[in-house]
Amino acid sequence: MKIEYRQATMEDIELLIDIYNASFYSDYLRYGACPGYGNSKEKMKKSIIQHPKHIILCDNEPVGCVSYTKLGMGVYEVACLCIVPEFQGKGMGTQAIRFLKTFLEDWKRLTLVTPIDKKENIKFYTEKCGFHIESIERDGDVELARFVAER
Repeated sequence: MKIEYRQATMEDIELLIDIYNASFYSDYLRYGACPGYGNSKEKMKKSIIQHPKHIILCDNEPVGCVSYTKLGMGVYEVACLCIVPEFQGKGMGTQAIRFLKTFLEDWKRLTLVTPIDKKENIKFYTEKCGFHIESIERDGDVELARFVAER
């Protein structure tokens, strides 16, 4: 299994929408809404500009995406990490976080949020990626854990 990353471009809008929809469909069903699901082309175009994205390729097949936002000097937010369901649990998410830590050479602090009731995400980010929970936040009816990794 060969894992590679390539910078997303505006030509990837429909591909990214497909990846996000496949990856976040279960969250949409679970919560009744999900910011990663059901994006329009215009919204994805803005997202590519605001949150640089890398498409995750497995044996040249697009299977996910990792994106970030620069918050300050050496401080970044992992804006999105998604893997289509049939490729989840194969270590690609862990590799994507490692990739991001290498790609963002000046990172000192990485943050991200995920629903706190998604135990698999809590375990993934704490045990496999070296994050810890810094605080709890709310987005509407959903309670979120704010994760932090520091160098």
